[in-house]
Amino acid sequence: MLADPPVVSSAGHTGGKAPAAAAGAAAMAADDEPLYAARPKIYPQKVSGTFRRIKWAVLLVTLGIYYLLPFVRWDRGEGAPSQAVLVDFPGRRFYFFFIEIWPQEVYYLTGLLIIAAMALFLMNAVAGRVWCGYLCPQTVWTDLFFAVERFFEGDRRARMQRDDAPWTTDKLLRKAGKHAVWLLIAWWTGGAWVLYFADAPTLVKDLATFQAPFIAYASIGVLTFTTYTLAGHMREQVCVYMCPWPRIQAALTDEYALNVTYRRDRGEPRASVKKSAVLRDKGLPAGDCVDCNQCVAVCPTGVDIRDGASLGCIQCGLCIDACDTVMAKIGRPERLIAYDTEVNIRRRAEGLAPILQLIRVRTLLYVGIIAIAGGIMLYTLVNRATLGISVLHDRNPIFVQMADGSVRNGYTVRILNKQPQAQEMTLALEGLPGAALEIVGITSAEAQRHVVEVGRDQTRELRVLVTLKDRPPASTNDIAFVVTASGGGETARTADHFRGP
Repeated sequence: MLADPPVVSSAGHTGGKAPAAAAGAAAMAADDEPLYAARPKIYPQKVSGTFRRIKWAVLLVTLGIYYLLPFVRWDRGEGAPSQAVLVDFPGRRFYFFFIEIWPQEVYYLTGLLIIAAMALFLMNAVAGRVWCGYLCPQTVWTDLFFAVERFFEGDRRARMQRDDAPWTTDKLLRKAGKHAVWLLIAWWTGGAWVLYFADAPTLVKDLATFQAPFIAYASIGVLTFTTYTLAGHMREQVCVYMCPWPRIQAALTDEYALNVTYRRDRGEPRASVKKSAVLRDKGLPAGDCVDCNQCVAVCPTGVDIRDGASLGCIQCGLCIDACDTVMAKIGRPERLIAYDTEVNIRRRAEGLAPILQLIRVRTLLYVGIIAIAGGIMLYTLVNRATLGISVLHDRNPIFVQMADGSVRNGYTVRILNKQPQAQEMTLALEGLPGAALEIVGITSAEAQRHVVEVGRDQTRELRVLVTLKDRPPASTNDIAFVVTASGGGETARTADHFRGP
């Protein structure tokens, strides 16, 4: 008996081989797909509204502080730097208005980092990526660069048409003007940064006359390049691909955090204005979203907020302004897109009233850590000593036995004067009766007390010898070096040991 003839498909394959051939073709097609997707250029559209005004205000305040703060003066007395905020590497000091931080007080930096981290966590717990949308330097400078781009090339449609058009003199001049201003902003950004590390007016003069150190020019060059590249060209790619915070904050948020949200329960099903009116007249469901895509057009990262939360959404709120404008034009209620919580989305679906719960365990924890760290820093700052002393015992030899039988120990003593004026200080020895204190290079009438002068805001190192004529009571004897400011003022002490045979 003959077998049934094979069935030939419309593509010319036999029925028995079609599935295998189709699978092979699909695999080859998958292998041919590129692993890299070219970046589509984003043309954010200009928008006005509440959140846009907030972003402009934040931009003006933050950039105003950054660019102008190095020129603010603060009188600290004769011989002291008069710049309000200064990182003085040669003098090993950090000045912030009336606060002066020494290298050994690096724990203040630790406290500031803790407070900054907890403040970031707190902002995330309350309002999602509000830092990314309003305060992040990448966002602020990119906003400024967008404004410059619109000034030279027009709004979204004009920029898209100009980029697609052939090169003309007008296009070349507009592009050149935009990039020139971008470079100028980036250059001044780098220049402002180095002004925090030297007296600003003096450094500006040295930079203009080409007398500044090479490191200043190199730093400005690097920061100019990075600002121009990140804010002018990479833009949203920094937020989506380079910044770790979107991935970190996703693990820190919860259902009570306010996030820019498309209220799907109100917006769906989408339809045009005319179609929505027809559906409502027929008693059929129709959402408020008219699918105008204005929320996408104004987004600086090109995100469609209607697709839900994503790494690209920086929570800037510009889509809220765009949507509110459209809703006002078509006579629908505002805030189809709004700051909302996952809890309220569920509550509205269940017919319940929305709630706002800012006080939660995590927010109280963050506020508590900020308060504790800030309180400790404030307490130590208010009560910190302006006088300090440290001692280093000689290691080789630990002690010397003199020809007359007395025992001598050597020490390196450092006295710290944080006052803005020179002070006379008394160095004394305690805990070893009968011992003689000698400071190499300084004579004194008293055996256990010497007066030394320490310059303003300086550390003075002394070579100190302690000699005991009689044999010490034990091989190791506890002693203390005590330094007292002139006039019986502040006192500082440090413990050490006197060694003997």
